[in-house]
Amino acid sequence: MKIYLSILFLFLSSFVFSQVVDEGDLEKGLQQGKEIKPSIKLYKIYSLEKDTTYVDTSLSIKNEYKYNFLRKDIFGLIPFANEGHTYNVLNFGLIQKSILPSFGFSAKHFNYLQASDIKYYSVPTPLTELYYKTVMEQGQSLDAFLTVNTKPNFNFSIAYKGLRSNGKYINNISSSGNFRFTTSYFTKNKHYFLNAHFTAQDISNQENGGIIDTKLFEQSNPPNDQRDRLDVYFKDATSLLKGNRLFLEHSFFLNKNNPNSLVFTHTFNTEYKFFEFTQSSASTRFGDAFSNSINNKTRFNNFYNKIGLGYKTKNFGSLNFYIDDNNYNYYYNSLVYDNLGNIVVPNAISDRINMLGGNYTYFTSNLTAKIELAQTISNQSISNVHAMLNYTPNDNIKLEFKYQKLNSLPNLNYTLYQSRYVDYNWLNNFKNEKLNQLSFSAFTKWLNTSVQYKVLNDHLYFDNITDDITKLTVKPMQYDKTINYFSVNANKDIKFWKLGLDVTVLYQKVDQASDIVNVPELTTRSTLYFSDHVFKKAMFLQTGVTFQYFSKYYGNDYNPLIGEFYVQNETKFGNFPMFDFFINARIKQTRIYLKAEHFNSSFTGYNYYSAPNYPYRDFMVRFGLEWNFFK
Repeated sequence: MKIYLSILFLFLSSFVFSQVVDEGDLEKGLQQGKEIKPSIKLYKIYSLEKDTTYVDTSLSIKNEYKYNFLRKDIFGLIPFANEGHTYNVLNFGLIQKSILPSFGFSAKHFNYLQASDIKYYSVPTPLTELYYKTVMEQGQSLDAFLTVNTKPNFNFSIAYKGLRSNGKYINNISSSGNFRFTTSYFTKNKHYFLNAHFTAQDISNQENGGIIDTKLFEQSNPPNDQRDRLDVYFKDATSLLKGNRLFLEHSFFLNKNNPNSLVFTHTFNTEYKFFEFTQSSASTRFGDAFSNSINNKTRFNNFYNKIGLGYKTKNFGSLNFYIDDNNYNYYYNSLVYDNLGNIVVPNAISDRINMLGGNYTYFTSNLTAKIELAQTISNQSISNVHAMLNYTPNDNIKLEFKYQKLNSLPNLNYTLYQSRYVDYNWLNNFKNEKLNQLSFSAFTKWLNTSVQYKVLNDHLYFDNITDDITKLTVKPMQYDKTINYFSVNANKDIKFWKLGLDVTVLYQKVDQASDIVNVPELTTRSTLYFSDHVFKKAMFLQTGVTFQYFSKYYGNDYNPLIGEFYVQNETKFGNFPMFDFFINARIKQTRIYLKAEHFNSSFTGYNYYSAPNYPYRDFMVRFGLEWNFFK
């Protein structure tokens, strides 16, 4: 990872690229006789879905919400005490199931960038963005990014996000690196388009298993108000998720000048990653072990190809058909035998999945409709139906409807897992998970609201069969009954004079025979803030207070050995207020952030947890900035 960081800063320190700008675009936003300053709308950001946004250098309450380690709004998630550790999910609607079986170890993947997370760029001049934020005890969080168009039709970007944070508790260090390289190209006649990227990511966390005596934390009398004085379950455990990916998507239009044209597409994705849990001394909390030290390593190779043929029309939308080939190998370098010498847990799952699919997209100036169907043609049983409708009747209203019916294979760590802990070895033959979900969203100038309804059958989850937090024997389970999930999310940013009040409320309800999917009934976030220009408009200032809350419930607990959250119905947590005070400022293209996080912690009670035995963050003051350079 150090070599990637060195390459990045080499590029950041040498702006020797010519600034090439399309003449037609320049004429739209520039005045002759003045210094060339391209319009901000020429700095474009693309997704794989071809959605286009622009570089944002403004300072708003939305920027405040996104100024965190994940670089996105994390409403519906609650972070653990140290930066770079995992998050507990409060909003069950955020959990998305993939069509193809995934690697698993989902608690380790919040900071792992998937192919769909990578963005592509087109810029008239070199663009640099720097993100910096202080962390918990000795370290820093930094994200540095550079993108350049060497020609109007050729762009590349290079970026590295690094983190080091010791944390406040024993054995709690977080260390991670996310390297990204992207490139985009199209021919001058716009027949051929290409997007590609390479990522190298490693996410390492010391795992302490939580604090042993929660009473000492809740009293927080000296010396236990110093968090490194609280005893934890593990003092020598570490988890590591590491992976490399090469991705390529390209397309060829047979006749670009004709609005009715055939288009050929190809997507290629190859990825290798592994999850490793190490412990110098085996812990009795996980039960008996085959050896005195623990080193579990799960490996995953994936090789994916997808070819498609589409027909795009001017008046009737576009129709696409595709076939894909997914080859994967999920494996260990060992076998597990019983007392008779028979293999009870093999070392690998290798499979090949082929799917045939198609989609139709119709769009007008104010309406977009899309339906996609996919079905396996190999010997597995996977199917997906996905429909989407966006309608914008006027500038004040946008409506969105989505429906999905999915029949998918289990994640691979539900099927096979090996460990040097005796109870953590399994080979299962679970049924496919079935999901029906629909959602409706309305974005208006009066209120933003969304409604989601999910029906889950044969739902897979992890459960501690001992029902004892001091003894973790967590196994994958399948629920043979139906789970109905319903949620309503409403948001409104009310503005008066120089004041604003941004309120988000999430209501969730689950209908199930057993407590498998546990959610807080109410989750809310409210921010009262003041905004104004100061110092003769040289600075834009925004300051305010954010209040967050979720009702008490049986939230999932975290098992670091398998990198997953598991269902528990013994300990409730929640029903505690979280207040943050912030002062943010913008000077030209620089945004400065100063925040007193959870400043109420010492006077509203030490009853705040992210998961049972895992306290939420104490009060601390954090500083950081985001800085954009356009030359």
